[in-house]
Amino acid sequence: MHKITLKGDNRILYAHDGELLSRVLMRHSLKFEHPCGGRGTCGKCTLRVNGKEELSCKYTVRGDIEVELADSFNIQTASIGEETGKATENMCLCFDIGTTTLVLALVSCDEGSVVKSVTRNNPQRAFALDVMSRIEYATKNGTEDMQRVLIDELNSMLKELGAEDIDKLFVAGNTTMLHLFLGVDPSKMGHAPYTPEFLDLKELGAKELGIKTVDTVTALPGISAFVGADIVAGLNYVGMPTEDKYSILVDLGTNAEIVLYSKHKLYCTAAAAGPCFEGVNISCGMSAVDGAVYSCTGNGFKTVGNTKPKGICATGLIDAMALMLEGEYIDETGFMETPFEIAPRVTITREDVRQFQLAKGAICSAIYALVKKAGISFKDIDKVYVAGGFSSKMNVGNALLTGLLPIEAGGKIYTVDNSCLKGLIKYACEKNELNLILDNAEYVDLAMDGYFGELFIENMIFKKP
Repeated sequence: MHKITLKGDNRILYAHDGELLSRVLMRHSLKFEHPCGGRGTCGKCTLRVNGKEELSCKYTVRGDIEVELADSFNIQTASIGEETGKATENMCLCFDIGTTTLVLALVSCDEGSVVKSVTRNNPQRAFALDVMSRIEYATKNGTEDMQRVLIDELNSMLKELGAEDIDKLFVAGNTTMLHLFLGVDPSKMGHAPYTPEFLDLKELGAKELGIKTVDTVTALPGISAFVGADIVAGLNYVGMPTEDKYSILVDLGTNAEIVLYSKHKLYCTAAAAGPCFEGVNISCGMSAVDGAVYSCTGNGFKTVGNTKPKGICATGLIDAMALMLEGEYIDETGFMETPFEIAPRVTITREDVRQFQLAKGAICSAIYALVKKAGISFKDIDKVYVAGGFSSKMNVGNALLTGLLPIEAGGKIYTVDNSCLKGLIKYACEKNELNLILDNAEYVDLAMDGYFGELFIENMIFKKP
């Protein structure tokens, strides 16, 4: 056995000879970036080992070492609204299992309000950042590791919240997150025809999952492998449009989930936007932790925590693309002559621009494809709700300017802070019927949609401002 000393932490871990450093850190539920799932392609799991930078997913322990972990992984998340601090007689718990973050709320069912909440990073990030990489990990290694760290984190959140005497826990998340939460094999969602083991509402005893202080767990139903209970909850929150109108809900992320819906029909899909909004495949990309540039204009930049810039997160990336377009540093094709500096040692490269073009091309084209599928125009659309971890901090004008969202949506866009959790709370308090959402939903496979293919290349191009 070899000794691993954590610098500045006063802890000592032990590793078998030849064991990967990343596996040792995972075993001890230590938080570090590992977004590519151990393929060694993203470089985000770089740590200092004996004073030298090493990829933890490729570093094998052959002797005693000293490891320095990163300073901060406290991701900035969307607000869930005012916390009343006022407990009532009828209480429950609502748990939003995001791919990146977890939110646990103590809820007054009498008033439909959040009494208190706790937000944490999803510890499964240590295994892989995005949904497909976690499916790949579970396929190779089973679900036990990722379920264990998630349940352990939930138990810790319950303790911090002081909610040990609350009986009911309501849960929502994307389809993969719910599979991993329940310890169900998600491997069939990793390849065509992308078949989940379940989509229906689940009710079970909390003790079966290892949740210590809750009696019952209710997990909301989903629509498909890539349009999950988080979207069902979000639709439950924003509600149905007026009789003769449509609305759109866009949940931005690695797999952008999009729903075009009226009172009578829902068309939904998932656009493979890629992980650039999570900071992966972007040269200076990072999550919205301290030091991340989250806003930039011609007058300067702002960082999370108002600290020295270390990289750029999703909202900063959108701003940077708009800034370069307006200044003609990139042309319509995305070509740029030299890297563009956003902040000291934070630059945007040609490949970064291309990754953004792929993401915005997929999202914008998916929206247009659903509009065509429904046989309507944007004149028939009343509201466009944009949800996701960074939506509330996003500059909507820049999202339109860069073509991330259709220009026809201008004036109709509403950002929604944590639509999943708010819709989950609404269900927990009102037990309102979800069948209107589930029974009228039609999943549109973009891989089989010729119109999407035509639009994708066109929407990768930047339109002149």
